[in-house]
Amino acid sequence: MGRRAETYRGGGLRAVITGGAGFLGSHLCDYLLARDWDVLAIDSLVTGTEANVRHLLNHPRFRLVRQDVTRYLDVAGPVDYVLHFASPASPVDYLKLPIQTLKVGALGTHNTLGLALAKKAKYLLASTSECYGDPEVSPQSETYWGHVNPIGPRGVYDEAKRFAEAMTMAYHRTHGVETHIARIFNTYGPRMRLNDGRALPNFVYQALSGQPIAVYGDGKQTRSFCYASDLVEGIYRLMQSEEREPVNIGNPQEITILEFAERIRALVGSDVPIKFEPLPQDDPKRRCPDISKAKRLLKWEPRVGLDEGLRLTLEFFRRQFAESQAVR
Repeated sequence: MGRRAETYRGGGLRAVITGGAGFLGSHLCDYLLARDWDVLAIDSLVTGTEANVRHLLNHPRFRLVRQDVTRYLDVAGPVDYVLHFASPASPVDYLKLPIQTLKVGALGTHNTLGLALAKKAKYLLASTSECYGDPEVSPQSETYWGHVNPIGPRGVYDEAKRFAEAMTMAYHRTHGVETHIARIFNTYGPRMRLNDGRALPNFVYQALSGQPIAVYGDGKQTRSFCYASDLVEGIYRLMQSEEREPVNIGNPQEITILEFAERIRALVGSDVPIKFEPLPQDDPKRRCPDISKAKRLLKWEPRVGLDEGLRLTLEFFRRQFAESQAVR
C-alpha cells in the first residue's frame, strides 16, 4: 500500500487517516498537511468522495488509497498516528448501509487498532454523540452512559460506535496502545453533501430548490452545531493530550430544529413554507455537549459563531447546487 518508508519522512509526523476523503477526514488532512505532516488517507469512497481531496492529490506529502478498512490493513513505513474516521455518518447513509456501518465500527476499528499496535503509533477514534442515544440528561457529559435502543434502526450506528469505544479501551488496557476517543457532536461546514439526510444540508437544499423545508416532529428537539475548523482544532489538541477516555468535542450553543430551519430559510432568502413530518424512531430530543472536560484538559472551545459558520457553509452549498443544476 505504501511507498518506500524514507519517502514519507519530512520535518513532521506521519498520520494514517481512514475516511480521509470524507467531510471531516478531508479537513483533518488539510490541517495536518499545513503543519508539515505526511498524510496517508484511506477511503472506500462509499460515502466519501475524491473531490474532497482533489486539491491535495499532487501534494508531495499526501497520498490517497482506495480501500475498505474492514479488510486487513498493510501500510509500509513508519506511522505516528492512526486516526479512524471511516464510517457512514448521515442517517440516510447508515440506514441504507446498516451492515457496512456495523462492520466499519467493529472490523474497521479492530484493523486500525491492529495497525497502531504494529506501528507503535498513537490512535484516535472518531466516536460520536450518538453514543448517548436519545439522552435523558442535558447537556450530555462524558460520564453519562447513554440511552440507546440497540435493536432500533439507528442502533446500527450508535452501537457500532459504542463497540468501537470498547475495543479502543481494550487495546489501551491490554496492549498499551496510546488511544484517544473523540465524541463528536453535530458538525457542519464546506464539503458536506447537499441533501445528505442531516438537518443543515437538507434544509439548504430544500430552500435553494424551492421545496418546503421538512422539519420532523414539532421541531422543538434541539441540536448543537460546531463548525468544521473548530472541530478539527479540538481533535488535534486531543491527539496531543494524555487523555485516554472519551472527550466531547462540539459546540454547546443549543438551538431548536424549527429555529434552525427558520434561520436557514432567512439566510438563503427563501420564502418556502415549513412542513412538519413524523419524527423518526429514536430520534434524539436534545443534543448538547458538556465541554467542561475539553475546556479543562485541552484548553479548547469553539470560536466560530453559528451565523459566521452558516455564511461560509452556504457559499459552498450555493456553488454545489449550481454545479448540480448545470449538469442536468
